[in-house]
Amino acid sequence: MMRGPPTFKTMLYQIVSLLLEVAAGLIAGVCLLRLYMQYQRIPISARSGNPMGKFIFALTDWLVLPLRRVVPAVGRWDMASLVAAFLVQLAQFCILWVLTGMAASLASVAVLAVFGLVRMAISGLTGLVIVYAILSWVQTQSYMADLLERLVMPVLVPIRRVLPLVGGVDLSPLVLLVLLQIAAIVLGNVQAAVLVAVA
Repeated sequence: MMRGPPTFKTMLYQIVSLLLEVAAGLIAGVCLLRLYMQYQRIPISARSGNPMGKFIFALTDWLVLPLRRVVPAVGRWDMASLVAAFLVQLAQFCILWVLTGMAASLASVAVLAVFGLVRMAISGLTGLVIVYAILSWVQTQSYMADLLERLVMPVLVPIRRVLPLVGGVDLSPLVLLVLLQIAAIVLGNVQAAVLVAVA
């Protein structure tokens, strides 16, 4: 059975969905990066010489700074950055929910935002590990390479403690990538179960 060509409405929804995913993914992703860098005590101010600092502040200050007035930090965790990332994800799914006729429950939209945030953290860490592994092979000495090492090392060290070098090769990035993919699979199944429960 052949399907007809997609309607203009379907095409428009796909375009809006893509634009929302890119914009929300960028802003929420940088909020999560800001959260993680501050937790790891990696300076991101302009005076620190971090070339990413200006970009991070420009993209997130408008949302994070007002939230800090009402959302206190918890230890080394800048909860305002976490809440900002969640609100961006929530806004994305709310817009899509409205565009699809609000058929699903509002609770399912919140669930999608929470799981979307966790999935983004997994995807972001996966990207960091891949770039770190590539740069470690080519032995690039730069500020960005050092920054990536500081971001990735806290999750690689526990694996290196139990996984010895194999023929002089460090396989911990590969193991971490596999674990992240497993986490993504588990997350998808848990999300499906939760959505059924709240539907």
